[in-house]
Amino acid sequence: MSQSPFILQEQQFLKIRSVLERVRVECAARVVFLVDRDGQTIAFNGDIGDMDTTSFSSLAAGNVAATTSMARLIGENVFPAVVHEGENESIFISVIGRSLLVVVFDGRSTLGLVKLRAKRASFDIAAILDEMIRESQLIAASAKPAFADITDEDIDSLFS
Repeated sequence: MSQSPFILQEQQFLKIRSVLERVRVECAARVVFLVDRDGQTIAFNGDIGDMDTTSFSSLAAGNVAATTSMARLIGENVFPAVVHEGENESIFISVIGRSLLVVVFDGRSTLGLVKLRAKRASFDIAAILDEMIRESQLIAASAKPAFADITDEDIDSLFS
């Protein structure tokens, strides 16, 4: 599901971190991640303890990929959210375009509250990601190809 690469500028990263922090505080969540669909962590906020964030992000993306395939088998395009409820900890994953908002929370919060706050945050994150993609496309369009200045004569002289 890889798409064209994008460049995450510092101000956009700080905006994303701010949104993640707001969600974590409002939901009394343990940690909140923003992960791309390829399983790479974009940002997180909260207590990760000894969690292997690389594996966690990869598994979250794989989980969404699997449930998307299941959705298509029953005639749906996508399940916009995935929930895993455990005895002590739960995970809520919300699909935001090419990224995933992942909230890890415990009994101090409720699924309803997490869904509500994640929905609002999804709009904020989507706007930041759209800005990031637009800027990346502008940079790519204005970039000069690496070998644009090399002529056939340059290549011939190199090998003669």
